[in-house]
Amino acid sequence: MMRENINDKLMQIKYLIIDVDGTMTDGGIYYDENGNEIKKFSVKDAAGFFAAHCAGIKIVVITGRECLATSRRLEELKVSVYVQNVKNKFDYLRNFIQSNGICREELGYIGDDLNDFKAMTLAAFVACPFDSCQEVRDLAEYVSSKRGGEGAVRDVIEYLLRQRQEWDSIIDKVYS
Repeated sequence: MMRENINDKLMQIKYLIIDVDGTMTDGGIYYDENGNEIKKFSVKDAAGFFAAHCAGIKIVVITGRECLATSRRLEELKVSVYVQNVKNKFDYLRNFIQSNGICREELGYIGDDLNDFKAMTLAAFVACPFDSCQEVRDLAEYVSSKRGGEGAVRDVIEYLLRQRQEWDSIIDKVYS
C-alpha cells in the first residue's frame, strides 16, 4: 500500500473501537482475596485517549467481560461510549454502525484476539498490540511495538495522529 493512501484513509477515521482485555490490559485476570477482579492498565494509554478526544475522534470501548475496574478506568479516561459483557462484538458493532450512521471509512479498531477478529473486518483501519494472536496481526495495518497493557493503545493513537500530522499540535493543546 502506498504511503499517501494510508494517510488519506487515516484522515477519515472519526471513531476508534477499542477492546479492553489484552489491548488496554495485559490480558491477565487477577482476583483479590475477596474475589474482586483486578486489572492492570497502562497509565501511558491516557495520553492517547486524551489526544484522540482533542482530535475529535470518538472512542467506543467494547469488551466481552464486565468489571468495575474497567468502568472506573474508562470514566477516568472520559470514554463516553463503553459496553461490557458483549459476547458477539461483530453483531454489536454492526448495529452500532447502522444506528449511528457511521460508514466503514470512519472506523478504526484496536483489538488483540479472535473475539475481535470478525468485528475488525467492519473497520477501515485495524491495529493491534505486539502480542496479539497471529490472525489479528495478519489483518492489522499497524502492529504496535508495545504489548497489550504496556501502552499499545497510546502507541496506535500516536501512530494514527502522526500519520495525519496532528500529534505534535494536539499534544501541545492537551498538555499546555
